Amino acid sequence: MTTPSIQSSDLTGKLLIAMPSMGDPRFELSVIYILAHNEDGTMGLVVNKPLTEVSFSDILGQLNISCANPVADKGICYGGPVETGRGFVLHSGDYPRFEGAKSRDEGGGSITVNDEFSMTSTVDVLEDIALGTGPKRALVMLGYSGWGAGQLEMEIAQNAWLTCDATPDLVFAPDLNGKWQAAIESMGIDPRMLSATGGSA
Repeated sequence: MTTPSIQSSDLTGKLLIAMPSMGDPRFELSVIYILAHNEDGTMGLVVNKPLTEVSFSDILGQLNISCANPVADKGICYGGPVETGRGFVLHSGDYPRFEGAKSRDEGGGSITVNDEFSMTSTVDVLEDIALGTGPKRALVMLGYSGWGAGQLEMEIAQNAWLTCDATPDLVFAPDLNGKWQAAIESMGIDPRMLSATGGSA
């Protein structure tokens, strides 16, 4: 008898929702957008944890980028515990980054997940957001979340995570603190039932 493998299920473009019983405080009540999931491992970005010690204008100042778009001065999210000094922008698929031209880094800084979501980690997207010519919807974050081969599958099997479909309205919702509950409810689950059965975090 063989044990069924979770690996065959591609989680790219899905959301991971931390169960209330999550033992890792870094991911307590986290909602994570999965950028890539394959046999080599998984990469994702936490979409509901604000960073209070740094702002978007701070990052622009460090990069000597002037902001002509006051609306662009948005908060920064904690993307995860890996490479916390590195910036990532999860954004809507409407953003035509280079109008057909090649990126200054030859396109190596972007991932197109699907028609609705892309991620860019080059300075170009920050400059465009500052100018008001960037994507319509975006989350700017520092750090990312990563799992080695088979690691996330093991955590899911141990009931540390739920998975659900990602929608732009949920992922890019301005209410960061409400995303965990909204993600749970999008699955037709009452969060109070999870809290009752999941134990204390």
